[in-house]
Amino acid sequence: MSAAQDRCRLYLITPPVLEPVGFADTLARALDADDVAALQIRLKDLPDDALRRAIDVLRPVAQARGVAVILNDRPDLAVAHGCDGAHVGQDDTAALVARKILGDLMLGVTCHDSRHLAMEAGEAGADYVAFGAFFPTTTKQAPTRAEPEILRWWSGVMELPSVAIGGITPANCAPLVQAGADFLAVTGAVWNHPDGPVAGVRAMNAAIAAAERDLPPAGPAGIQPTQGE
Repeated sequence: MSAAQDRCRLYLITPPVLEPVGFADTLARALDADDVAALQIRLKDLPDDALRRAIDVLRPVAQARGVAVILNDRPDLAVAHGCDGAHVGQDDTAALVARKILGDLMLGVTCHDSRHLAMEAGEAGADYVAFGAFFPTTTKQAPTRAEPEILRWWSGVMELPSVAIGGITPANCAPLVQAGADFLAVTGAVWNHPDGPVAGVRAMNAAIAAAERDLPPAGPAGIQPTQGE
């Protein structure tokens, strides 16, 4: 997360359940459709062997396209399987522990709606913080509801990038973009789009561009892949 960017970008999260080989072509088409900064592989409750296989199938698809691959919850497997980093929640591996495991790889930390947790994550060496949920979501249970103001506050006091997450769609993302989110994390808006994932990626990028059209450029750091280019 070292190169500056002047626009909000898409942070794509995998569907919660998938068959890796069959999904790889769908993923490739989605990533080829328009700008995607990062792919988080989020496959909860899979046995390690199955998760390893999924990483080895999906990671090269994303990295070949310059998309950073972030593994949810498992910094150990992120390192072992060539990912660009890992993302941990408040109930997962502690940020300080994850930072040690990952070395120079990327670390993202879920901070819900808490300024305190975000500051702690930054002190622990996070490369980005994630706030949410901003809207109702069926992808996961969201214990908190965040407001766009936390993104505005964070972008005003910190250079560390922020990721907005939780029920984000093309129809509702504008306040998050305009409040200073550096990345929008989405699942259903892409994979469940009525016209398919390609249309979903394009719709999200179009909505981001529309929301930013009249805003001055921002300059927080961007997610950049560290491998596979």
